[in-house]
Amino acid sequence: MSSGEHAGAESPELLLVTGMSGAGKTAATAALDDLGWFVVDNLPPSLLMDLVTTVTDRTDLRRVAVVADVRGGVFFGELRGALDRLGEHGIRPTVLFLEAGDESLVRRFESARRPHPLQAGGRVLEAIEREREELASLRAAADTVVDTSLLNVHELAERVRAAFSGPEVGLRAIVVSFGFKYGLPVDADMVADMRFLPNPHWVPHLRTLNGRDAEVSDYVLTQPGAEEFLNHYDDLVGMVSQGYLREGKRFVTVGIGCTGGKHRSVAMTEALAQRLRKQGIETLVVHRDLGRE
Repeated sequence: MSSGEHAGAESPELLLVTGMSGAGKTAATAALDDLGWFVVDNLPPSLLMDLVTTVTDRTDLRRVAVVADVRGGVFFGELRGALDRLGEHGIRPTVLFLEAGDESLVRRFESARRPHPLQAGGRVLEAIEREREELASLRAAADTVVDTSLLNVHELAERVRAAFSGPEVGLRAIVVSFGFKYGLPVDADMVADMRFLPNPHWVPHLRTLNGRDAEVSDYVLTQPGAEEFLNHYDDLVGMVSQGYLREGKRFVTVGIGCTGGKHRSVAMTEALAQRLRKQGIETLVVHRDLGRE
């Protein structure tokens, strides 16, 4: 639930977990359960207000996560109206949306040998496309989007813990290094391009190293413009963090990219994360494409 402008202190914190089928909602809710959240799976949206009313007076149920997705069939279509009714009572759930690429989702369904909820005898890829269309507006309004395409269950649990582990006292961040040749991180709220810096790939003794190695880090961080970028981007994240908090958004993903995600983006991600931590922003570092050829 968002901050005091939306709901009274007596109301529970409410998290709506949704997203693509096969994107990891089971693993995410298991992590939430481990963190002490009371998790309700596949609740008909029309019962959301009843659930909030039921738990409001329970001092042992202050953090409630509700999973709602297309498995609900016709009931899922009631979600928008249910959220509007919550809003009329000053309640705005935080929305966690789990995403994954088509290739990853198809592979997961084939591995599990289970049909997609919207498949109805057709091709799984067609069902995924229909689901994306149905969830488009919900994804656009989500507070936190996590792309699980390249995450294992342990990495997904780490993302969930980073976002929802404790009292919301400030902004939390994930800084992700990536290679543009592998595509943008779809869950990034902000993206910066490090290709304006010289590429260590073309320096023979640095080519086989990566941005976590001191030699590469020193090379990247001493290039003209590197320090200036960090100064300005550090200030930018600090500036927008207050706006995020006012809007009830307490989790931000920052993508730092270079060509292959090995040298420049990795070094700058580590450096930016250090600066954000000095601001008091709890920060997790992820090197998405490190190790890929």
